[in-house]
Amino acid sequence: MAGKKKSRESWSPATQLVHEGTLRSQFGETSEAIFLNSGYVYESAEEAESRFKGDTDGYVYSRYANPTVSMFEQRMCALEGAEAARGTSSGMAAVAASLLCQLKAGDHVVASRALFGSCLYIVEDLLPRYGVSSTIVDGGDLSAWEAAVTPNTKAFFFETPTNPVLDLVDIEAVAKIAKGCGALTIVDNVFATPLGQKPLALGADIVVYSATKHIDGQGRCLGGVVLGPQEFIDETLHTFLKHTGPSLSPFNAWVLLKGLETLPLRVARHCESAARIADFLADRPGVTRVHYPGRADHPQYDIAQKQMAFGGPLVALEVGTRKEDAFAVLNALNIVKISNNLGDAKSLATHPATTTHQRLSPEARADLGILDNTIRISIGLEDAGDLEADLDQALAALK
Repeated sequence: MAGKKKSRESWSPATQLVHEGTLRSQFGETSEAIFLNSGYVYESAEEAESRFKGDTDGYVYSRYANPTVSMFEQRMCALEGAEAARGTSSGMAAVAASLLCQLKAGDHVVASRALFGSCLYIVEDLLPRYGVSSTIVDGGDLSAWEAAVTPNTKAFFFETPTNPVLDLVDIEAVAKIAKGCGALTIVDNVFATPLGQKPLALGADIVVYSATKHIDGQGRCLGGVVLGPQEFIDETLHTFLKHTGPSLSPFNAWVLLKGLETLPLRVARHCESAARIADFLADRPGVTRVHYPGRADHPQYDIAQKQMAFGGPLVALEVGTRKEDAFAVLNALNIVKISNNLGDAKSLATHPATTTHQRLSPEARADLGILDNTIRISIGLEDAGDLEADLDQALAALK
């Protein structure tokens, strides 16, 4: 007698990321199909009218929705535990849309000061052009979040762990403050990955990703995704995306679907190696500090233990005392490549002060812990022993 089939709701993430959301055509393909069409054909003028009015389900135009993109969105929802999602052309499109779709002149946003440079630009430079004010706070100071609230506060926005020195924000505590004033909490969860941290389960309202990073995982394409409540996604966000156009390419959505199939395997390897390399670097001559949430010497280790499943796939460190010291180490690397990207199968290192955060003043960078001798490393899928040997010989370049 055949056993009872296991319900989809009880599938583990590894199973969800292979099967969830799959739509098959009449040809019964195993791999998800790539629907590279821009438009759709209707059986009649009446059917076209019905779809445009929303009276019947069906695709209208690939700027609005596309079957391959829908599969990616549904699979991300299953992984994140979200009611709905929309794919975007890049991670920054996801961040911008999550804020702009809901804000109007006179509104106010509270954001953590430790943000990726482009995110900080949106909060500090772009939103004020449209009459939306902002207050930047120390993300780890709960009293600062509370003090920043005004009667017009509509959104809280932050990333955790932060880019590049991996500071943490207590998602549950900040989301509670936001709920108290009626604001939505938006969390950029890229550095933790969707397997390492669940912002929605901790009280956040909206989660954004640059799918370009670990979700693709091999440096092949750009993409982003916004996840949250059905009403927010289907009405507020969808209307904005529909009319402004930062839609996800169907081909890129297909690449991201393929990336999701191996995400658990890759993230486990990334994080296992990152934890090992963080410990290795902490004992090396020339390394003055290591930043890694999974180490007990991280100043917010208790928060990491509460909200993260593991220490994450990135490590930050300080070498020597000067920019020249950081450059000497970076230029001596062989396996680890210099790149401002992250979440790749290849280990990538960058100098944040002169790349991702160069637009900030030296004082602002120092305030965030981004020093001239800071290096950020995204740990790849190479053998951890080989990476240790490469880092060891590169550190020997320090004078």
